[in-house]
Amino acid sequence: MDTLSVTARADLTDAQWAVLEPLLPTGKKPGRPPKWTRRQLIDGIRWRTRVGSPWRDVPARYGPWQTVYGLFRRWQRNGTWARILTGLQARADAAGLITWDVSVDSTIARAHQHAAGARKRGICRRNHLAGMVRPSRPTTPWDVPGVAGPPKCTWAVNRAANRCRS
Repeated sequence: MDTLSVTARADLTDAQWAVLEPLLPTGKKPGRPPKWTRRQLIDGIRWRTRVGSPWRDVPARYGPWQTVYGLFRRWQRNGTWARILTGLQARADAAGLITWDVSVDSTIARAHQHAAGARKRGICRRNHLAGMVRPSRPTTPWDVPGVAGPPKCTWAVNRAANRCRS
């Protein structure tokens, strides 16, 4: 069967099939000819990926869902889909239909509140371990190493002990 009339709105047209057919693998097994054409099965795969339904809901006009899924899975495992995509991209690039410029506008990219930099409650960070007070520089005379004199308050010790309570 060389041509197949388009039965659904989103099925491959004859022009699209003419572009896709040379990229498909040509493996002929001896024996009974297949009941379902590759075009029908590929249309079934395209229907399922476009709609997002379970494989069991593929319409019967594309063949049994097991056959459609089997072709999809077999080609996925052996890399046929990647080769088809590469071939279609090469053809479109040679025709000048693809612009390979990439532009990312980071002004609209938002991080989730749990992303890095968000406040963490009850989690001790490595540089702020419980019980260890490490000011960036001495702020009181008794913090300087070698200077005698006990602290006059225990605020810093209590603060470090209470820092990592959850």
